[in-house]
Amino acid sequence: MSTLTPTPGPVRPARRIRSTPGSAPRAQRENPFARASAMIVMGVFTLYFLVPVWWLLVAATKDRAQFTGTNPLWFADFSLFQNIGALVSYRDGVYLKWMLNSALYAGLGALVGTIIAGMCGYALAKYRFPGRELIFNVVLGGVLVPATALALPLFLIFSQISLTNTFWSVFLPSLVSPFGVYLARIYASASVPDELIEAARLDGAGEVRTFFTVSVRMMVPALVTVFLFQFVAIWNNFFLPLIMLRDETLFPVTLGLYGWNSQVNQIPVLRDYVLIGALLSIIPLIIIFLLLQRFWRNGLSAGSVK
Repeated sequence: MSTLTPTPGPVRPARRIRSTPGSAPRAQRENPFARASAMIVMGVFTLYFLVPVWWLLVAATKDRAQFTGTNPLWFADFSLFQNIGALVSYRDGVYLKWMLNSALYAGLGALVGTIIAGMCGYALAKYRFPGRELIFNVVLGGVLVPATALALPLFLIFSQISLTNTFWSVFLPSLVSPFGVYLARIYASASVPDELIEAARLDGAGEVRTFFTVSVRMMVPALVTVFLFQFVAIWNNFFLPLIMLRDETLFPVTLGLYGWNSQVNQIPVLRDYVLIGALLSIIPLIIIFLLLQRFWRNGLSAGSVK
């Protein structure tokens, strides 16, 4: 018995598709004008933000005679370390006291405020209780209220309980962060599974233990983001200490430098101290940003996508 095998027909050569320069999809084309415009805009804004910092760095390295007689954007005789030594020794080191006050206000305030915001946001995200949405809407309303609008009511409240001109008059208001509560709720809703919380409860963990041992580990990017924003806001806070404080030893560095700057006409040497003091005051912010930059980017991206 013979089997019939089909004979292959003539093999036709594959048709070659010619690609022409104009055959690329329009979506993949890059507009040179748009790219150049974007680069110009970014370059202008980069200069806008960096030129004042560069001027401050250059000015802090000059002595008083060279400040007005040399190029304001370039170095002369390098006297940075001499200026720093004169600053920290002026009036028994009052500038170092101001820096310590700012570190206490910003560091402790941001840490405690982040814990409070994280717990409030977690509760609003994972617990069901009457009035939850109303409370969250009030928190959203608090985000829209500027801090300067609350300074005078806070002064009146603290004056009634005799806490003005104390450490607590600046520290306690810094513990409230409506934006932190909002961000913590959004992140907890997306990143902390309800099944994991139920599993922790079945294992015998209480609510507080579940939050600090399970939920906090998943909310670290959001909590670090809240800490960063809160630290910068408290460090740069000026209006609240201006209203609350009268004792110079309690001043943060922002209010202390403002006081010196208002006396420049009477004491010209304070101009040099204000410049070098302003330069040193931004160093902690730069360090915080560099240390927490990775968590900051992760927190923002995860919260926005989820």
